[in-house]
Amino acid sequence: MEVIEVLPSLRMLRFPVGAAYLWRDGDELTLIDTGTTDCAAEIEAALDGALRRIVLTHWHEDHTGSAAELADRHGAEVIAHHLEAPVIRGEAVGAPPVLEEFEVPIKAALPTLPPAPPCRVDREVEDGDVLAFGGGATVVAVPGHTDGSIALHLPGPRVLFTGDAVANVGRTMLGVFNTDRTRAVESLHRMAKLDVDTAAFGHGDPIPHGAAAALREASAAVM
Repeated sequence: MEVIEVLPSLRMLRFPVGAAYLWRDGDELTLIDTGTTDCAAEIEAALDGALRRIVLTHWHEDHTGSAAELADRHGAEVIAHHLEAPVIRGEAVGAPPVLEEFEVPIKAALPTLPPAPPCRVDREVEDGDVLAFGGGATVVAVPGHTDGSIALHLPGPRVLFTGDAVANVGRTMLGVFNTDRTRAVESLHRMAKLDVDTAAFGHGDPIPHGAAAALREASAAVM
């Protein structure tokens, strides 16, 4: 795992597949996503405060893989969209992506990830809910990658966590492997209208400053 300081209050934890983010408020930490099933020990090594909450942007195993282990060890509150919660708890099966033609070879080349163990969800959220970190983090529903994908917008520090709704691999772009591309594009358009300086993505490099322009460019590139 690679630890990258994005802002004084924000660190990226980069894994072989995907990333998680730690946000600091004093001595309290919020973890956004948790990597795959083998990431818990490395995440714990990066904790330098009390892990109060874990926010899961969607149910995929590279985002929820270590959630149950970390939540149980630290007593952290687990937060997810109400449409994702049944899958995260192991009560339902998530819908597979509808692949675009160019995505088929990309998907085929990726390793198969172990399924995430079922994890409790203590708080089910929806669009517009506000979470108690970063001066108030607004839940932004961004369906399309999965039905209940969420982004998190921190208006005060002007930070956006996009989950997999947007990627920044070489360039800022619509995320791949979506269940509904039309809704995913609509979600990207919505995020591009937010007041953002810093963007943190599920895949690819974060943008510490000037992220609004990159999001607008990505939004203009898709229909």
